[in-house]
Amino acid sequence: MPDATPDHLDVLQSRELIETLAAVEHERWSHWQRHVHSQCSPNPDGSLTIPAELVARWTDQLSTPYAELSEQEKESDREQVRRYLPAVAAALDQA
Repeated sequence: MPDATPDHLDVLQSRELIETLAAVEHERWSHWQRHVHSQCSPNPDGSLTIPAELVARWTDQLSTPYAELSEQEKESDREQVRRYLPAVAAALDQA
């Protein structure tokens, strides 16, 4: 990957790009939360119970370095990264 030029650094640190990426991140987080909530059992007090098998699976994933994930798990992470690339590319095109 080539070194970033000063113009690129300004763009990559710009408030506009940060806000755009923050919006992408919020959408990513919201998507994940909808998934988590759909997998849980609601309790009368409004809390959620995560099934034990999902707790075990997610705990394993939390402690597994990316390089050791299954190809399916890596692809899931790549899909999330791809959400950010259009915003970064557009910002760099403006530099």
